[in-house]
Amino acid sequence: MVVQFPPAGEHDASIARGARKQKGATSRDGIAPVTYLPGAQPSEAARQAMARVQTVAQGDEESESGARGRASSSGANRAGRDRSATRAGNVAIHQLARRGMSRWELEQVLAKREVDEQTATAELDRLESIGLVDDTSLAVLLVYAMHTRKGSGRAVIEQELRRRHLAQEVIEEALAELDGDDELERALELATARARQLTNVDYDVAVRRLSGYLARKGYDGETVRAAVRTALNGHPRGSAGAGGTVRFR
Repeated sequence: MVVQFPPAGEHDASIARGARKQKGATSRDGIAPVTYLPGAQPSEAARQAMARVQTVAQGDEESESGARGRASSSGANRAGRDRSATRAGNVAIHQLARRGMSRWELEQVLAKREVDEQTATAELDRLESIGLVDDTSLAVLLVYAMHTRKGSGRAVIEQELRRRHLAQEVIEEALAELDGDDELERALELATARARQLTNVDYDVAVRRLSGYLARKGYDGETVRAAVRTALNGHPRGSAGAGGTVRFR
């Protein structure tokens, strides 16, 4: 460091100015900054070192500021995700309280409510993990309800399961619970009840109407023929054995 002395008369004023600066100035960390004696000037190497220190300090400050900003942004994003997840859960539970729904059906509902795909997937996974969404159980329940309560046959039941976008293996497993004897028994019950309303029409007409009725219910041709034949046995306006002709399509 090269020390240069100021001209006479300026020395005392320089000392006073330096003292005032040193007394009133502190660094960002609470440490007094480096000062030089009046008239002393830092060397080129010292100035370069100081510049590097200031650059690093400035970078640290910007990094801290960015971290605070990111933390604030992250907190806001997390709060937003929490609200979205809560809304997705409320929508899904409300729908499930009304009726059983497949995962695909709930997914469509959440999409219509503008729940983002990531949040919807997470909520559906959560509901599956606790058993509130269970496509396998839903398929079995639908087979039972449609067959027992509505009298639907295999074809109509399968169509409904496909409409609700259940997986093929889930559909096959659920329909395996429904055997041929069950279908024939239920079809015969339906045909017998309906035949009571057809006593005033000819046998052939009764056959066509009963056959169409059971076909619309989803029963196959063999089951329909067997059920209709049994239900119309002893029909007052003729029968297959009395010259009537049973026609099926």
